Amino acid sequence: MTSVWPLLPVVPAGRMADAEQPVLDLPGGLELRPWQPEDAESLLAASLDPDIRQWNLFSVGTVEEARARIGRMHERWRAEQGAIWAISRPGEAAIGLIGWNEIDLQGGSAEILYWVLPAARGGGVVVAATERLSRWALDELGLHRLRLRHSVANPASCRVAEKAGYTLEGTLRSSLLHADGWHDMHLHALLQGEL
Repeated sequence: MTSVWPLLPVVPAGRMADAEQPVLDLPGGLELRPWQPEDAESLLAASLDPDIRQWNLFSVGTVEEARARIGRMHERWRAEQGAIWAISRPGEAAIGLIGWNEIDLQGGSAEILYWVLPAARGGGVVVAATERLSRWALDELGLHRLRLRHSVANPASCRVAEKAGYTLEGTLRSSLLHADGWHDMHLHALLQGEL
């Protein structure tokens, strides 16, 4: 006789919803903090930046749309579906975004996404934020597997993945539709115990 054991979740439901989204320190006086309505101008600026638009599939056209999107970020935290932080200096406007999409507490996985405004590029901010947020997801939240996908035409994201310790696992052919057509995507991953 075969018995089927119920599969226990990797991370118990409520781990996020029952807690406030934390503020996490970064090097250089930066922090990761929840987005606030006053960050709407930064979100709108990102939506208008051609490089961010090229690699990130989001757009907002007005400050009101940006505020509504920020509200959805908080709803997704409470629903344990997403966890999005602003990259900023304490008390200042957001200069970037980083967070987890497709959070699966039952299966113990999530996919990271990020961007920074032009003035914040090139100084290692995204690598530091990716490393810190990966430690949070693995060590504090308790996830098992983290994914990072990027277009093969975006070598900057490939460097971020490598520097943050994510292993290249392969290429997903023609897997994401960008404004300029279908892109092959590199798939990188980081597992529990690899940091």
